[in-house]
Amino acid sequence: MVDRNLLREYQIPDEILDAEFRKAFDGDDIEISDDWGEIYSDAPLEFDAGSIVPGRVIRIEGDDVLVDVGYKSEGMVPLNEWDDQPAPPEPGDEIEVLMEEFEDEFGLLLLSKRKADRIREWEKIISENAEGDVVTGKVVRKIKGGLLVNIGVNVFLPASQVDIRRPPDIGAYIDQDIECVILKIDESRRNIVVSRRKLIEEKREKLKKELLAELVEGDTRKGVVKNIADFGAFVDLGGIDGLLHITDMSWGRISHPTDMVKIDDRIEVKVLNIDREREKIALGLKQLTASPWDGVEAKYPVGEKVKGEVVNVMTYGAFVKLEDGIEGLVHISEMSWTKRINHPTELVQIGDEVEVVVLGINKDKQEISLGMKQTQPNPWDNVTEKYPEGSKVKGTVRNLTNYGAFIELEEGVDGLLHVSDMSWTRKISHANEMLKKGMEMECKVLSVDEERKRIALGLKQLDNDPWETTIPEKYGVNAVVTGKVTKITNFGVFVELEPELEGLLHVSELADHKVDNPETLVNVGDELEVRVLRVDIDDRKIGLSRKLEADEIPEDAGDAGEGRSAAAPREPLKGGIGGGGGGLLIDFPVSGGDAAEAAPAEEAASAEDAPAEESASEESAE
Repeated sequence: MVDRNLLREYQIPDEILDAEFRKAFDGDDIEISDDWGEIYSDAPLEFDAGSIVPGRVIRIEGDDVLVDVGYKSEGMVPLNEWDDQPAPPEPGDEIEVLMEEFEDEFGLLLLSKRKADRIREWEKIISENAEGDVVTGKVVRKIKGGLLVNIGVNVFLPASQVDIRRPPDIGAYIDQDIECVILKIDESRRNIVVSRRKLIEEKREKLKKELLAELVEGDTRKGVVKNIADFGAFVDLGGIDGLLHITDMSWGRISHPTDMVKIDDRIEVKVLNIDREREKIALGLKQLTASPWDGVEAKYPVGEKVKGEVVNVMTYGAFVKLEDGIEGLVHISEMSWTKRINHPTELVQIGDEVEVVVLGINKDKQEISLGMKQTQPNPWDNVTEKYPEGSKVKGTVRNLTNYGAFIELEEGVDGLLHVSDMSWTRKISHANEMLKKGMEMECKVLSVDEERKRIALGLKQLDNDPWETTIPEKYGVNAVVTGKVTKITNFGVFVELEPELEGLLHVSELADHKVDNPETLVNVGDELEVRVLRVDIDDRKIGLSRKLEADEIPEDAGDAGEGRSAAAPREPLKGGIGGGGGGLLIDFPVSGGDAAEAAPAEEAASAEDAPAEESASEESAE
């Protein structure tokens, strides 16, 4: 091989070169060109780094393949660049290579067949395809942000463009042949971005219009579950997704849509509703089978006892499954006749089998009312016979209020003891003044309302009314008694005559003179001697006075036995003209007008014949 650079380096004249050539060929008759440029031309300058040149395989040496590209020295290509080829290279094979480096330290050219092939493939792809074209390729591997797809050259498929809904693992597409649309071509960087999603969307849009045009409510269609949410599943009907709500999956209770379907399941559904403007479709799965609510009244007549399983517990009650798709509610108020329940979990738990009674059915709302307590005897049945009016009963104080106490006679049966029925004489503002929670006591039944489940009890009725017996006898009018001041008001003083019995000492009866403030005369706790003015049995009041003079109130004044009150009678009013005194002006009857009938006739006549001045005086006195 002629080293043309060496010839140029020593600048040998053409004549000497010609002679030397002739001598080298032993005088052979050869034609020596006058243009030595054909021998040592500047041909190496035509080989630029990065250019693709044709070559011929000379031989294989170890892990390298020597290739003649018409340069002053052979080029070297790594043998592993034929790994993806069906057969290794053979001497004489014509190939194209990329000039990477002109000469290494051993005087060889560094060439690359693989890079040359890729450049040719890129040029072919660019020449045959444009943005928007559909191409088919094989997914090579997963890289950061997406996938590499080989369509002749490796192109980039972003993860967001793999499918309409991003799959959990895009690596599942490796080694699959997929169709994509070219989004962008960057020739300077030799980069192509493709999208599978856009291609699917375009196809689905076309199918969607066709499907919406032919779809009818009530149709039965097959679809593929594409996505699952807490509220339901989205089913691809072939161009458009429909929503299969969780409530339309099963007639029975399910906790999550995954209990019924899985992603990629192929299922048959019924079209329930179509909103063509919003392009929304409601689907149903349970509607493919008959509703268990058909004929529910015949299967579960009102009043019948049935068994079921507790499937859910709320604060207001428990749901009991009678069969798949049919559940009833046992309200907390229908759980027990006797127990006071704060939460249903005190009686039932999820999974319990219970016996219930059907109370009511609303087929339109698909609701059944159930009761648990109805399976047991009602303690209020025949309560009138067990606790007749006037009978004495024993019970336990269960609760105390400001208006009375609830007495538990038996489990589930309470009676109310009102504050007004606790004592004949004591005024009670709260039940805790006499009773304590949990204490046992005896009462008298005053009334029973079985329909409203109410029993009225009395405590004071166990004894006779002292206002009808002992009080009028003990505290007769004009009787002088001793008591203790318990309370002072602006209108008078309350005096305790005996435990739970008080009388009122009015401010006008405190002294002979006018009293503005009772506290100037008496204090709480003082013991006073008082006189009984009146005893009012109906209002249960006793009037007192500190005016103790015996001649003020005659001992035989009135009779408290026949009437409901006894009070001191008023004395007759006397008057006249002159110093000699006068006769009777007005006489107050002592009892029922008898005194008026007994008046002498002459006194009546005298009154009629009296002078005008006396008549005027009488009118004035009246």
